[in-house]
Amino acid sequence: MKSLGLVALAGLASQASAACTRAMLEEATSAYIKAQAAGDTKLLSLASNVSYLENDVSMPVSKSILSQPITIDFNRSLHDTTQCATFTELSAATNKIPMVINARMLFTDDKVTTIQTLVADAGDWVFNATAQLKWTKQESWPTIPSAKQDSRAVIQAAGDAYLTSWTKANVSVPYGTPCARLEGGMYTGDRSPTTNTCTMPLFPEPFTIGNRRYVIDEEVGGLSIFNDFPFIDKTKPNGTASGNFFRVEGGKIRYIHETTICVAKNCGR
Repeated sequence: MKSLGLVALAGLASQASAACTRAMLEEATSAYIKAQAAGDTKLLSLASNVSYLENDVSMPVSKSILSQPITIDFNRSLHDTTQCATFTELSAATNKIPMVINARMLFTDDKVTTIQTLVADAGDWVFNATAQLKWTKQESWPTIPSAKQDSRAVIQAAGDAYLTSWTKANVSVPYGTPCARLEGGMYTGDRSPTTNTCTMPLFPEPFTIGNRRYVIDEEVGGLSIFNDFPFIDKTKPNGTASGNFFRVEGGKIRYIHETTICVAKNCGR
């Protein structure tokens, strides 16, 4: 019994050390946005052994998009105090090279230990930075009152169901009414803003969307899933770098953003 108690205490200690305050994570996303705008990685509190992936390619932070100044027109972030993680979507339509950047960061002892980014520009899946900026700015992502916040499990399950349903007709997806999808620069909410326009048709061949990496923010019903999308780019049969960004309200999906990288320019089938 004593050994079991010690194990339980160790588990609780591990959970406590992994958790972060929201204030710390908000400060970190603010620093990230400033660092990307300036192209100055010194503005981030990086661990000495920080791991960096850009479109699923490992590289030094000094050679990454973070070392290049970017004109940022709009940003939205999630703060995951359970995993000690953040997600930020940057819209850079007026940048010299228009782009949309998704960034996932993990922290240990207030230091950034992992950064994973999706950097989309011309030639990526239905990319249109001007349209993406227009529509994302019109969306409403206010804080959800604590009594109405969904659990982490409910939020994650909604996003997982959406991805899995692409090739499995028997999977029920909790779409809200309304629900709008922003896929690259293509927006469905303008077609019928008061109805569900998020439903995806079945893909013609079965596949599994794997390597799912999550950031969950209960306060805004936010969920980011970085994943490997194995269908759209024939040159990457095991999956190209992709991300889906959701808002879930009352257990129902309200917004979906998708950013998918094409290794072969203008990929698609």
